[in-house]
Amino acid sequence: MSKSEVKIYHGAIVCKEAKLRGDVTVGSMTVIHPCATIIAEAGPVVIGDGNIIEEQVIIVNRLPENGETSEETPVLRIGNNNVFEVGSVVESTSIGDNNVLECKSYIGPGVNLGNNSVVGAGCRLTIPEQVSDNMMVYGKNCARKITSDKPPNQYLQREFLTKVLPNYHLLKKSRISASQGSSQTKEDKG
Repeated sequence: MSKSEVKIYHGAIVCKEAKLRGDVTVGSMTVIHPCATIIAEAGPVVIGDGNIIEEQVIIVNRLPENGETSEETPVLRIGNNNVFEVGSVVESTSIGDNNVLECKSYIGPGVNLGNNSVVGAGCRLTIPEQVSDNMMVYGKNCARKITSDKPPNQYLQREFLTKVLPNYHLLKKSRISASQGSSQTKEDKG
């Protein structure tokens, strides 16, 4: 990808130390910590509203290892209200809503995560599959069980971060208001 175009919606908190490269869209009320890396290599990365992306998280829309490209540009879509804890890695093309990826978890290419799921600390999902809604993946063997409990809402954590992070970090500016919808902006260089 030759051109870097980062679009940040109003209300998002994106620390300047975060590395955003390629065609990346960050939804309103999403918080991206310093030292997070988001790379749109094979196609766009579209992040929904209200997500929390912590330090050392890597989200990448990667070109296939075999170098083959398809006619269709793959889009890595991340839904709303997800939490990506420290050191988690996403190479998938689809993450639903209200999921928690705990510390150092890994979602590989071809793995699509549904809604209301938890991928436990250190769990690695590497075989292409559609992970069902309400799935809990846990333990050293990545055991699974369907649960009726949804991951806790991270509203209070997100509110705290939107107040604290601007006090200690420079932020990338947004120029897209919620009412502008499809308008585009480039990352503020100042």
